[in-house]
Amino acid sequence: MDKIKILVVDDESRMRKLVRDFLEREGFRVLEASDGAAAMELFYEDKDIALIILDVMMPNMDGWQVCREVRQTSKVPIIMLTARSEERDELQGFELGVDEYISKPFSPKILVARVTAILRRVNALDAGQVIDAGGISIDKAAHQVKIDGKEIELSYKEFELLSYFAENQGIALSREKILNNVWNYDYFGDARTIDTHVKKLRSKLGEKGNYIRTIWGMGYKFEVE
Repeated sequence: MDKIKILVVDDESRMRKLVRDFLEREGFRVLEASDGAAAMELFYEDKDIALIILDVMMPNMDGWQVCREVRQTSKVPIIMLTARSEERDELQGFELGVDEYISKPFSPKILVARVTAILRRVNALDAGQVIDAGGISIDKAAHQVKIDGKEIELSYKEFELLSYFAENQGIALSREKILNNVWNYDYFGDARTIDTHVKKLRSKLGEKGNYIRTIWGMGYKFEVE
């Protein structure tokens, strides 16, 4: 299988190298651009780019302009990097079709985890891949979960919820984010729905239910002990 291509756009060479090193270690192929204009040239030249990691503040066309232009012709996933963490910037990003929004400084491991989660979501990574997390085995193609080799029965939403947690290990996930990704953006329900499903899921996972940790006032984090 050909390596999945990711375009990293940032005017700081040190930042590009940091991101590139971590992504290449995970088996991705990385293309680099130091400004927005160069990024668009690469984007138009290479139709196999699976995801774009895009800095906001850049010369010769900033990240917002790049995002607008890309969205005119493509739905390729975009992760926006910014030194600013103002809410209006984040809202502007989502309005423009940004898939994820990460403020600097950030953990490269978390960035890689989010890249992997997004690519799984858009099926750029093999959907038949089995996810292993601390003795929990999740086969997405077969819709099957095993704990230490023994199959357990989960409802459709419990399976989706567990898969989302496992694909985002170590990342604190708000209830809103979980609703948006597991119940989809058109779900206008109560966040307590998540708490109910988490309670049932923990029960079915037995001791491994402790991997799902409550972040008080926010949501949950899946972390293998």
